[in-house]
Amino acid sequence: IRVSENYFKTLGMQLLNGHDFTGNPKADSLSVILNEAAVKRLRLKDPVSQVITWNNTKFMIVGIVKNALMDSPYASADPSMFMSGGGSYLMYRLSPNVKIEGALAKLTTIFNTYNPAYPYSYRFTDKSYAAKFGLELLIGKLAGIFAGLAIFISCLGLFGLAAYVAEQRAKEISIRKVLGASVTQVWVMLSRDFVLLVVISCMLASPIAFYFLQNWLQKYNYRITIGPSVFVIAAIMAIFVTLATISFQALKAALTNPVKSLKSE
Repeated sequence: IRVSENYFKTLGMQLLNGHDFTGNPKADSLSVILNEAAVKRLRLKDPVSQVITWNNTKFMIVGIVKNALMDSPYASADPSMFMSGGGSYLMYRLSPNVKIEGALAKLTTIFNTYNPAYPYSYRFTDKSYAAKFGLELLIGKLAGIFAGLAIFISCLGLFGLAAYVAEQRAKEISIRKVLGASVTQVWVMLSRDFVLLVVISCMLASPIAFYFLQNWLQKYNYRITIGPSVFVIAAIMAIFVTLATISFQALKAALTNPVKSLKSE
């Protein structure tokens, strides 16, 4: 890869050993910089200042740069050798304090002045790289939509089941209230069984989810790790949604006048 002396600084690539290109064409013409993957592939122990031959020309290794993903996000960094010289593209970094529209307008004027035969064409590196994750983003959105629908349907069923249980235990609730049970005690009594079932379902679902997530992450060389906190948070949210769904029926049953349920006895 042919680069200039500001290439690594512009892209934020870290030099691990040695030095960058000096900017002097004569001094840099026979110098190269390798990344970590290239050093590993060539099995070099002390690569800086060593001489390698490429295309029948001897080059001196002047620096080692940290690996960076340049092509596919699904594979490890390719072994790369950087040489001094101009390329077909100009890469530059805009200051974070500069408005993009104004900067592009000025750059268009500059490019049209010095290279009027070709139109000024540009693209943003972050957007180009993010486009490589298009399939994952689509799967994530679809998964979110279907998960939302599943939660909504489950809440409807849970709401109906809570109403049915409250109706079936109406006389029991009334007797408990006559004997001195508080609204909180009735709410806990009706909610306890539902929460227990949700906890059991979370315990059964978490290992299965962990297994499939781990298999999905294996296709990435650079990946995060799934810790227990993810499943704990998911379980807490599931319990919260359950309580929020059944609380209406539970409180309604707890606040009902016991005379209405016992007057037929």
